Amino acid sequence: MKPLKPILLVFLIAFSACNNSGNRTGKHDDILPANLFEYSDNLDPRWVSFENPTGEKGKGGLENNGAKGHPSDHIIAGETKTLLDIEGPGIINRIWITIRDRSPQMLRSLVVKMYWDNEENPAVSVPFGDFFGVGLGKTAVFENALFANPEGRSFNCYIPMPFKTGARVEITNESDIDLTHIFYDIDLQLMKNWDDQYLYFHCFWHRDTATTLAEDFEILPEINGKGRFLGTNISVVANPDYVESWWGEGEVKIYLNGDDEFPTLVGTGTEDYIGTAWGQGKFCNKYTGCLIADNDNLQWAFYRYHIPDPVYFKTDCRVTIQQMGGKKKEKVIAFLKEGVDLIPVTVNDYPFLRHIYRKDGNTDLEDPDLPNTWTNYYRSDDVAAACYFYLDKPVNELPEMQSPEVRTWNLN
Repeated sequence: MKPLKPILLVFLIAFSACNNSGNRTGKHDDILPANLFEYSDNLDPRWVSFENPTGEKGKGGLENNGAKGHPSDHIIAGETKTLLDIEGPGIINRIWITIRDRSPQMLRSLVVKMYWDNEENPAVSVPFGDFFGVGLGKTAVFENALFANPEGRSFNCYIPMPFKTGARVEITNESDIDLTHIFYDIDLQLMKNWDDQYLYFHCFWHRDTATTLAEDFEILPEINGKGRFLGTNISVVANPDYVESWWGEGEVKIYLNGDDEFPTLVGTGTEDYIGTAWGQGKFCNKYTGCLIADNDNLQWAFYRYHIPDPVYFKTDCRVTIQQMGGKKKEKVIAFLKEGVDLIPVTVNDYPFLRHIYRKDGNTDLEDPDLPNTWTNYYRSDDVAAACYFYLDKPVNELPEMQSPEVRTWNLN
């Protein structure tokens, strides 16, 4: 049997009971046939767009006698446009959207919201651009296992999103500018049968324009329930106070199933987490990548999706990343003398690390016993992250979306 394409693999892992051999379990065969040529009587396709906003059978392209009567629409400033409102059970397979105004201000001012099973609170409430896989309110030409932007002018999402009794997708324009053109397709399957093992898709976004020294940035605040952490895309605007120094020494930590002070899963550094090393340039792979690496403007946007290495949790999950950088000791000492906010953490005393972090802040880097080598230190930068996860319930208790002022501050 030929290897499965990434999107099929995502589907199988997310919604099947997948045994270790990769064989079909039988229980979930109807949601995705193992072979492309197999028929499924459980699935009934629908494409929802302005040409068929209800997705009803035989109701597509009614306007202008079927001659491209309503391919696009607009969202005026302050307006909410409902893109999908359909009863289930079903599963969204693909979302494609393009908009005329793709400026950073618009990509951060538009908000995508998704509601499952007629709940009042959204499972997804995220800035438009960040939801579709790129931070900093920017676009990029790329394709990975979950998202694609073939020429930098469109936004594609291939994350499977099942719903039991209904699904609603909205976009709100929280800018003060009218969005004159939006085109979209939401491709889904209505299902005859629902399985209680199916999980609901969620997405959370948060920004901290100046992270606190020695406090980890929360990619995903603690959530309760059973589910799967699917991954994240993170954006960083490095603080120019740390001139020409490396910002990415922070380790990703994943707290699972009752972990308290220390996590079960911990990485070794930011670029390590996305599969590269010794710095972070621009690259795009299926599951890891860095779509923006702008040294001139001190901006980076990168991602990792836990598809080949699934992260399941039974009762709770929390994901953080340390705010830590590094530079030669003499430069770190110069930063301190200039009054730059930092806290030294370790000095590289090959082949070991000399642990020098003290919570009382009394570390003396000028101690002659410390070698003049690479020194890691806590620092403060502008960090934002969109995280994707599945949960066994259609709502979560995460904080509400931050204001447009916070989302769009200092974008360029």
